[in-house]
Amino acid sequence: MTNQDFTTTLSVGKTTDEVFNAVNDVRGWWSEQIDGSTDIFGAEFTYRYEDVHQSTMKIIEFIPGHKVVWLVLDNVFNFVEDNTEWTGTRVVFDIFEKDGKTQLRFTHEGVVPAYECFDVCSNAWGSYINGSLRSLIETGRGRPNKRKSAVVDSSQFVQDA
Repeated sequence: MTNQDFTTTLSVGKTTDEVFNAVNDVRGWWSEQIDGSTDIFGAEFTYRYEDVHQSTMKIIEFIPGHKVVWLVLDNVFNFVEDNTEWTGTRVVFDIFEKDGKTQLRFTHEGVVPAYECFDVCSNAWGSYINGSLRSLIETGRGRPNKRKSAVVDSSQFVQDA
């Protein structure tokens, strides 16, 4: 039987360290709505996207220039029956050289076709990895979800005379 975890690979003309650093700049490619450290072994961070998705990750492997692994500690989706499908899965970034290029193999271990979220999640991951993260690696600019700022009612301010 073949592995059915969601996996995608990209190839870039950057060093393994440059790719590693971009992967760990999670606010630069996934979402600006991240709370916590994303570049330290053992750190935990929380991702939020509106009221649609929230997950908490723990960095359980951190090998500079080679590998990063996040363990999904908690997850909530608002669009599937079992909104905890990601809980306990692992998000793996393997970085290696091949044919004079740096390869990034992304695998979300445990996100498989049997999951209700598989189609939506694999499409989203594909876009983030092959679009936003690739752009961050190659140009220094990703396309992360923007942070939602609080709306300020200007009528609450009193101007001093």
